[in-house]
Amino acid sequence: MTTEPKAPPEPPGKQLLHLVFGGELAAIGSNEFRDLSKVDMVGVFPDYASARVAWKAKAQATVDNALMRYYVVHLHRLLDPDEDRAG
Repeated sequence: MTTEPKAPPEPPGKQLLHLVFGGELAAIGSNEFRDLSKVDMVGVFPDYASARVAWKAKAQATVDNALMRYYVVHLHRLLDPDEDRAG
C-alpha cells in the first residue's frame, strides 16, 4: 500500500526544495533501509508538485515489492525551520 504525501500550501513562484528518495526497507512497518548503498536518490525538486510527480512515478513503478518505499522530504523546512512559523 502506498501512502501519498500530503501537499502543504506553497506560495506561488517561491523555490521550496524537496528531496525524493527511497529503497527497500528491512521490514514492513519500518523506516530502516535493508541496504543503504542501494538507496535510490531520485532527486531534488524546486517545489512540492514536481517532487510529488517523481515520488508517484517511483512508487507506482515499484508497487509489486511490498518492502519498497519512497519519501518526499521538505528540504526547505530543514534549511529554514523558522520560515513556517513566520506566516
